[in-house]
Formats: sequence, C-alpha cells, structure tokens
Amino acid sequence: MLDAVVVGAGPNGLTAAVELARRGFSVAVFEARGTVGGGARTEELTLPGFRHDPCSAAHPLGISSPAFRALPLERHGLEWVHPELPMAHPFPDGTAAVLARSVAETAASLGPRDAGTYRRLVEPFLPRWDTLVRDFMSLPAAPLPHDPVTLARFGLTGLPPSTWLMRRFRDERARTLFAGLVAHVIAPLGGLATSAVGLMFALAAHARGWPVARGGSQAVSDALAGLLRDLGGAVHTDYEVKRLDDLPPARAYVFDTSPTALARIAGLGRYCEGYRYGPGVFKIDYALDGPVPWTAGQARRAGTVQVGADSAEIGGALRAVSREGRAPDRPFLITVQPSVADPTRAPAGKHVFWAYGHVPHGWTGDLTDAVERQLERFAPGFRDRVLARATAGPPELAARNANYVGGDIACGAASGLQLLLRPRLSLHPYHTPHPAVFLCSSATPPGPGVHGMSGHNAARAVWRRLRQT
Repeated sequence: MLDAVVVGAGPNGLTAAVELARRGFSVAVFEARGTVGGGARTEELTLPGFRHDPCSAAHPLGISSPAFRALPLERHGLEWVHPELPMAHPFPDGTAAVLARSVAETAASLGPRDAGTYRRLVEPFLPRWDTLVRDFMSLPAAPLPHDPVTLARFGLTGLPPSTWLMRRFRDERARTLFAGLVAHVIAPLGGLATSAVGLMFALAAHARGWPVARGGSQAVSDALAGLLRDLGGAVHTDYEVKRLDDLPPARAYVFDTSPTALARIAGLGRYCEGYRYGPGVFKIDYALDGPVPWTAGQARRAGTVQVGADSAEIGGALRAVSREGRAPDRPFLITVQPSVADPTRAPAGKHVFWAYGHVPHGWTGDLTDAVERQLERFAPGFRDRVLARATAGPPELAARNANYVGGDIACGAASGLQLLLRPRLSLHPYHTPHPAVFLCSSATPPGPGVHGMSGHNAARAVWRRLRQT
C-alpha cells in the first residue's frame, strides 16, 4: 500500500507529491494526459519551432513561491529569464505606464501627481516581501503568521475593493494600470479583497520580477517531476481516473482536480455543491514574423502587456462577462511575449505571442476579430506580422485541461468570499468529507497561478493525517 496517491500532474499535484516524498512517504502520481504539466505546459501549437505555452506563461508568483524556492528545481532544468520590464500598459496616445523592477521607474511612469502615492503604497511592504508572501499564501493552513503586523497591515490595505484603493490616485494612468492588475483574476473591480490582488502583483514585480521559464512553462512541471522521481516517487501518464477503484490502495488520495471531478471520482455526492465557476477566456497563440509593433516603446521591452484603454473600459469588459453574460466589444486583454526574453521559443527573428480576453462561462463564440481589433489599436500592423494562429475558447480549453470547467482557468470564480475561502467556508479547505481524500488544486487557497502553494499547503494536511494513522 502506498502512503499517498496524487491524481493530476499539474504544478500543485506535483508539488504536493514532492513535499510528501521529501518526508519519506511513498507517492505515485496519475495523470490523464500524455505529459505532466496541467496549466504549465509547452507545445508547438502553430508551426514547427514555435514553442507556445497553452496557458500560463509569465510567473510572478512562481519565482516568489515559498514552495518552489525551497526546492532544488534549478538542478532539474528550471531557469527563470527576465524581460527588461515585467509589465507595460500602453495607452491610445502612444505612451505607457510600466511595472518595472524599480519602484522609482514605475512611479515616474504614472505621472508626477501619483508617483508619491504609489511609492507610499508599495514601499512599506517590500523589505518584508519574503515573509509577507509566505504568510499570505499559507493562509489558512498556517494560522500563526511569521510577521503578523505586516500581514495585518497588508490586510487593511488589501481587503477593501480595488475601486476604493484606486481613489487614492488622481490621474487615469495609475488607475488603469492597477485596474489591469486586478483584472488578472477575472473578477469585477469592486469585489472584496481585489485591492490585495493588484497590490500582490505589483509587489511581486518589484521584489523578484515577472519572469518566464527558459524553453517554456513545461520546464516548471518537468523540474518538479524530475525531483519527484529522484525522491523515489512515480509518475504515471495516460492514466485517466474515473473512480477511486481505478487507483492502487493508498492511505491518502490527493486530487489536483476541480471540486466537481473530485466529488464524481470519490463518490462524495453533494460535496461543494455551491461552488461557483467563473467566466472563461478566449485565448489565441500566435506565431509572428517579427516582434509585436506596439506604438509605445516600453511595451516592446515588456514580457507581459495589459491592453485596455482606461479603467472604465476594463471595468466594463469585466462586468459584461461576469454580470451581463456577453462577450465585450472591446475586451480587456492580457498578453505575453515570451520570446522578448527567451529567444529559444521561436526560430531566429521570429516570435511567439499570446493574448486572451475574458468571455462568459462556457461561451462558444469566436472572439478572434475583437481581440485583433483591440491589438491593432495599440500595435498598428499587428495582423501583418501573423504567420499562424491557434485559437481556443472555453470548450477547447476545457477539453485540454479538465480543471478549466467552462473555460474558467482559475478553477473557480475568484470573487466574493470565494476569492479567499475556497472551495468552501472552512479553516480546513484541503480536507473533504472522506478522511483519506484531499483537494490540492487551485480551487483551494491561495488560488490560481503556477506557484505550487495549494499543493504545498495540502501536503501539510496530508502528512498530519498520515502521522496520526
């Protein structure tokens, strides 16, 4: 009998398996796809030699993750590479605000009236970033923070809606930049704790950057899988699990799946019946004949580029998909251009690029024209650079990754209390009604992103259980 079986080889499942194996437990991972990776994969989706990340590409929380930083992943091939600028947000007039490693450079890009406000917002937290991110991303698994004063101060700033925090800024440049940061979680700007989302992304950029993994996001997953094998764990691919009886006997079963799939496989009936899935995304991967012709020079040097004219346009796009059930005419776009920092992603002189816009849950339309019209506003001539494109709406995303229910790449709506307490209101979110079954996916705290912390936190709950039995 194994000590633990992990279902799903995404970053969280692999991290949970590694943490258990490090403590001497026997572990096996079972993955339905032919390769490990989940939301951190790399594939040739368009043309030979163009290596695309089907989901996550830039990793601000990955490089800062306490779980990843404690593991020797670089020995297994993981190398973070940094663009000159972590993020840029261009405006229709050809200028841009930037999120730079330097607080001073970022503040200067927001204009003189908001530079001081921005510095006062972020600078108190930066000297304590490592402790803050560890405390924040360990809640509620570790109820005793290492630095309760800093965590409490962050909570006072971050718990109100982002619309409240944005009132501190006097000009639209700063409000737009911050609105774009909040929109990464695909939730209305006025939601609970959305200020914390924007602030966390900004602090991550200043503290450690928004890097990409050399060669593609698959390198993150491959490094975790390689470490697991070195520790004696096993990884089985092309192994679809439909019920617990499909798995070998074990003392604990850990699921890197959606709550819906866990309930179905483990026979838990109405477990997490009230869990909400959020809007989906429509994603396009591009093979380009050259770099994206952004009008703003700063955007050409950034790894991630947010596309939205102002905070009103961004807020309107989020309301359209979250409350009105329609695709916006001018979608807010998150775009990543990995080959700006990592030339191994494409043939010499060519580039890979992806963009996604938010759409309603389960939407079946085609957003390609709206996405490219939006890109042309800020990068005239973009369409002329396109060699090939691969599109994926909610049905295609869900077919690629079963955790993306209805195209929801966050594996659950990141709004309301569910942003902080998921999959249900509990101080033990990784436990289920079955004492030997646990959940470790991004449907648990701290939520979406390639950081492994959901798996790390779940592993702590599992090894406590294994020690008791």
